[in-house]
Amino acid sequence: MKVGGKSCRSIWFDDDTMTVKIIDQRWLPHEFRIVELDRRAVFATAIRDMWVRGAPLIGATAAYGIAVQMAHDPSDRSLDETWKILHQTRPTAINLRWALDEMKTLLRPVPEAGRAAAAFQRAAEICDQDVECNRLIGCHGLEIIRKIAAGKKRGEPTRILTHCNAGWLATVDWGTATSPIYHAQAAGIPLHIWVDETRPRNQGAQLTAWEMAEQRIPHQLIVDNAGGHLMQQGEVDMVIVGTDRTTAQGDVCNKIGTYLKALAAKDNNIPFYVALPSPTIDWTLGDGIREIPIEHRDEAEVTGVWGKRDDGSLARVQICPEGCRAANPAFDITPARLITGLITERGVCAASPEGLAGLFPERVITER
Repeated sequence: MKVGGKSCRSIWFDDDTMTVKIIDQRWLPHEFRIVELDRRAVFATAIRDMWVRGAPLIGATAAYGIAVQMAHDPSDRSLDETWKILHQTRPTAINLRWALDEMKTLLRPVPEAGRAAAAFQRAAEICDQDVECNRLIGCHGLEIIRKIAAGKKRGEPTRILTHCNAGWLATVDWGTATSPIYHAQAAGIPLHIWVDETRPRNQGAQLTAWEMAEQRIPHQLIVDNAGGHLMQQGEVDMVIVGTDRTTAQGDVCNKIGTYLKALAAKDNNIPFYVALPSPTIDWTLGDGIREIPIEHRDEAEVTGVWGKRDDGSLARVQICPEGCRAANPAFDITPARLITGLITERGVCAASPEGLAGLFPERVITER
């Protein structure tokens, strides 16, 4: 996608400096910072402290984390330790474990002398694979938007509500929920995007709004609780969100607040779609509510907010009484029954075991 009119990925290997680079998303939208990740501890911090975020990007970052570690120490012990250290950073997003398992399975039989080269090659392939998956998600999602747009008056925009940031910043490129939006823009379909703020880290306000502005897509920022009202008033044509883990029966784990959006959409007969590349599917799980581990993050994310002062400096301010305690579950589960369809790189299917099996017949779901 574009930053200042120039194409950019969220993570890449810089051939000139021979280093892995990322966009440090903590500073967006106010500052665009690129940082180098040069050792295992820095990769772990970048994932845990959300310099990078979004399930696909977390997986890609972890893959490069193993590659960099193999360049320092290609031993079996180093490989096992790195898998464990990076796996512990974020417990909910399944892409993290998927990417780590991919790297470990590939590298275990490779002689130590060849592990670094093999690891860097596979990490690059994982990134390219993510880009292609998300491009295809956009192609399939575009057809859904086309059908809705066909029922609108000439020139009237298709109004799409998003939650959190499932944009290109959450992936290597294109995004999941935003990929259909970007494809629709390229197809000349008028759009209006409702961007909800997504407390407590405000990924919608800080990241999705920034993406929409960079791509010159009409959008408006709303508070999280305005989504249901807009649906009641007929101001929303569809909802598209991403996911950090989807079970084999179609339950979806996504940023906290997704469940409430799905309930409001169901009550107002508004289609609710989830966009996901297949590595986000956890084929070992069925009941998302009971089986998916929910990350609980630092309460400081709830008790304070980061923002830009009038003088241009960035600061954190406290928004509650001194000593107030806060709970901070980072994700919630949207049951399959509330989901209109899952948009994957292979097409759109029902959020059900049968729907997923129809697109991915090679996945044999064994007894858990």
